[in-house]
Amino acid sequence: MKKVLIITYYWPPAGGPGVQRWLKFVKYLPEFGIQPIVYVPSNAHYPLQDKSLLKEISKDIQVIKAPIFEPFYWASKILGKNKLQQMSAGDLPTSTRKVGLLQQLFIWVRGNIFLPDARIFWVLPSIFRLQKIIKKQEIATVITTGPPHSLHLIGLGLQKINSKIRWITDFRDPWTSISYHKHLKMNFFSEWIHQKLEAKVLQSAHQVLVTSAVTKQEFLTKTTQPIHVLTNGFEPLEFSDNFPILDQKFSLVHIGSLYSDRNPENLWKAIGELVATNASFKRNLGIKLIGLVSKDVKQSISINNLDAYTEYCGVVSHKEARIYQLQARVLLLIESDSESKRAIVAGKLFEYLSAKRPILSIVPMGSATAPILRDCGFDAIFNGADSEILKEQLLNDFKKYQNNTLEVSVKNINQYTRYALTKKLAVLLKSQ
Repeated sequence: MKKVLIITYYWPPAGGPGVQRWLKFVKYLPEFGIQPIVYVPSNAHYPLQDKSLLKEISKDIQVIKAPIFEPFYWASKILGKNKLQQMSAGDLPTSTRKVGLLQQLFIWVRGNIFLPDARIFWVLPSIFRLQKIIKKQEIATVITTGPPHSLHLIGLGLQKINSKIRWITDFRDPWTSISYHKHLKMNFFSEWIHQKLEAKVLQSAHQVLVTSAVTKQEFLTKTTQPIHVLTNGFEPLEFSDNFPILDQKFSLVHIGSLYSDRNPENLWKAIGELVATNASFKRNLGIKLIGLVSKDVKQSISINNLDAYTEYCGVVSHKEARIYQLQARVLLLIESDSESKRAIVAGKLFEYLSAKRPILSIVPMGSATAPILRDCGFDAIFNGADSEILKEQLLNDFKKYQNNTLEVSVKNINQYTRYALTKKLAVLLKSQ
């Protein structure tokens, strides 16, 4: 079997979207004649954990673990776990959302001291450790996946030591154009360092993987190396007992973190106005928010008198989140209306598609998400829509709910199964 070393920070028991991509690739690569060898931190501080994912790691997979120094672990002791979760996920202060002086200090340190990010301390020890493993196990291909983008510097270092290594970088999110960069309080020198490191990585890697066509277009201006779009995907769920039943209520369900920059104020306004004017809608409405929800979002919900209809379900396991999707009457897909979010295709999108439930999407103009939705048969896509347009869409869906016709005709989703995507990756890995 062809051996491939995969260097990733996120690995079970890590929860959240960052862990899914390579956990699933590693699961299926052996079926295509490729032996993955995974290198991960032994003591990573994951703000979100999902221990149920540990069951998905085959005993036949070699997982190499090495210690990492985690500044965020000590930050959590000072700031508290909740604030650290927000900082880790990019829920940083904006012109409309302020934080305390201590949290501002930590954000400044994150943006100007830990370059390119707080996992930089893992880079040099990993290079020295892995060069021996690569030689001993005769590994010819190395894949680094980020964020955290400091892991790409491990690949860069290994390539400098051994020029025969084929190095592939995987960008689950953009680097310098990611939306929260502008809120990290970076000085000119820090921004210059990020740009230089990004350019060096993109131009040095033999091949670049990205998750969206918009990111590919951005990177084409920064490198002459081959760039391949390999999206995220979904794993079909199997149920040994009864399949989840649709919610009795007209449930609007959002899965994942809903931070301040994603607060869909016009959506809450539209729902609130329907509750105030339509007795049947009011009687049947249910809102479920699964994951972390910011204070700003909760405040908007309260302002629109929706507290009585909203259920905050908190952080749940990945399988539980999938069940919520299958039970939903309408799934909410929400992204902030900003230029920097155009390249982002949320990992949950593909699981939403597989749930085969109607999706109400609020995404930026020119978003990489919109073409995927349309190709799969979904057309309720809005770009910063006003409340009247959203109200019309909600009322239309509600009438279908009343008539038991609230369904969607899904197409072209098999290309996004984790198995199909791993097959594409395997073809790439075998081509030299």
